[in-house]
Amino acid sequence: MPSERHVVLHHAPQTRSAGTLTLLEELGADYELHVLNLKAGEQRQPAYLAINPMGKVPALSHQGTLITEQGAIYIYLGDLYADKGLAPQMGDPQRGAYLRWLVFYGSSFEPAVVDRAMKREPAPPSTCPYGDFDTMLKTLTDQLAKGPYLLGDRFSAADVLWGTALRWTTQFGLVPATPVIQAYIERVTSRPASVRAAAIDAELIASQTA
Repeated sequence: MPSERHVVLHHAPQTRSAGTLTLLEELGADYELHVLNLKAGEQRQPAYLAINPMGKVPALSHQGTLITEQGAIYIYLGDLYADKGLAPQMGDPQRGAYLRWLVFYGSSFEPAVVDRAMKREPAPPSTCPYGDFDTMLKTLTDQLAKGPYLLGDRFSAADVLWGTALRWTTQFGLVPATPVIQAYIERVTSRPASVRAAAIDAELIASQTA
């Protein structure tokens, strides 16, 4: 019988959802996968749009509640499994920094990377959410250089998000694979949970292309 912390991850391999799958493995969470085949367009079919009208993954279901947006999902899971120690809680001096880096990803990093990928000039600094790409990236890499993780010696759910994101953005040449960034990616993605999640995705990819 599912536990009170049982969640369903609406997931597709080779997407941003891979990070959430990795986080579930890191937490030792009670979860099941609802796998979508993006090549078959399942994310745009009525059955899934009834779950998430945006037609995007990841999306998380827990006791009748839908959670979307990566930052919200990571915050939710980290708090749901607070006993696993991957989310500083209220009263912890690192809670603010933890939330900062989770939200910085969606509010600054992704908009900057998408503009760069599309070869678009950013909006004027007064209206651009990230200001300019170089400042955004330096803000991140200055923090990573303090290492080994975003919260110093403390590994957190935020590192799962950033390790996964930096791996795919460097692979596509959207972010430079500097020594600091590369070392961080290797630290995060070599963890057993990341290896397990990658193996799960590899099996899903094989099943969808068979």
